[in-house]
Amino acid sequence: MAEEFFRGTGRRKESVARVRIYPGTGDVTVNNRPLDNYFPNRRHRIEALAPLVHLELKGNYNVVAKIEGGGMSGQAGALRLGIARALVESDETLRGELKKGGYLTRDARIKERKKYGLKGARKRPQFSKR
Repeated sequence: MAEEFFRGTGRRKESVARVRIYPGTGDVTVNNRPLDNYFPNRRHRIEALAPLVHLELKGNYNVVAKIEGGGMSGQAGALRLGIARALVESDETLRGELKKGGYLTRDARIKERKKYGLKGARKRPQFSKR
């Protein structure tokens, strides 16, 4: 019994989300835990489900995601992109609406590397005249 599902991969900062969506009742599972358990912060839950809410498909798909790396904000952003890509795979006509909403754009901002002679990426050691 092969259940039909659609895949999407989302990345943000150091996080990678591998997402599968199934036609269903709207259950969202992240790393074998319910969404409310995995993301206790309401803002992260809203961000993660934004593509489904934008298209008014929130109760139409079950979402199963495996997320690795990064922190909570990066993981929520990765899940959002993964869900959007999976929705496009399920129905190509949704692409324009998701693109207009900015859900298919990979947020390319990452941590800037530390430079030698500095305390971090940009912070300098304290200057002493004498």
